[in-house]
Amino acid sequence: MLLHIDQQGDNVNFIFRGDELLLSESNLSFPDAAVCADIGLDAQTLQPVFPFTGSDHYASHVARNTEAPVGYAFQKLRAVLAELGEDGALASRAFQVSEWVRTHRYCGVCATPMRKSDTELCFHCPSCGFSAYPRISPAMMVLIKRGDHILLARHSNYATARYTALAGFVEAGESIEEAIHREVLEEVGLQVQDLRYFGSQSWPFPHSLMIAYTAEYAGGELRIQEDEIADAGWFGPGDVLPEIPMVESIAGRLVRANLPSSAAKGA
Repeated sequence: MLLHIDQQGDNVNFIFRGDELLLSESNLSFPDAAVCADIGLDAQTLQPVFPFTGSDHYASHVARNTEAPVGYAFQKLRAVLAELGEDGALASRAFQVSEWVRTHRYCGVCATPMRKSDTELCFHCPSCGFSAYPRISPAMMVLIKRGDHILLARHSNYATARYTALAGFVEAGESIEEAIHREVLEEVGLQVQDLRYFGSQSWPFPHSLMIAYTAEYAGGELRIQEDEIADAGWFGPGDVLPEIPMVESIAGRLVRANLPSSAAKGA
């Protein structure tokens, strides 16, 4: 999804409390400068979401005990992404940028206060020269197909009870493809082949780049890793699907693009 940064000169402020976003209770609009001032934010504490572009999009994290102003509420970002439409992609970037600012006030090498770069999205340490850019963690996602069936799983630590494709972070030294083979074997005890790229999506929980594939079943018996997977099963034509991810997510698009014919959506 393209990020539209033209808002007719009006400031768009993304204010986060942990993984919650401050929104109007009446229409899910973002807080203006006056509301930001009410909770102690000003031009010095608001981070440009698109530095050096002239965009009027700003972001900041506030303390966990911050109360929402009258008429506003802090809402779980994951829960409102779909309702925000195109602004959901902006909120995703804003969350990651503001979280980077929050967690890089001091150098991770020598603990010196960091200085913001004037030319790029980067913090520099004036003492040891260390540079810190916004963190991006690549994660693989794969939907396994066996004939006219697909494998859907419910993750043990997933925020909802939705069934989805398998996913996991890429480890140091791995390619995306190596991570897929490892994660599939670990989580469900299967081997796969014929990996095909589907698409990718920035995902702010916490700072992931989801890289999605399909794969063909190559062998093995379904055996779930219980600390990672709560349940998994094959779904084919005529089966009633469990609830699947929202269409705004790469997982939702991946599953829907490969639904067995005549399977009933549980979305």
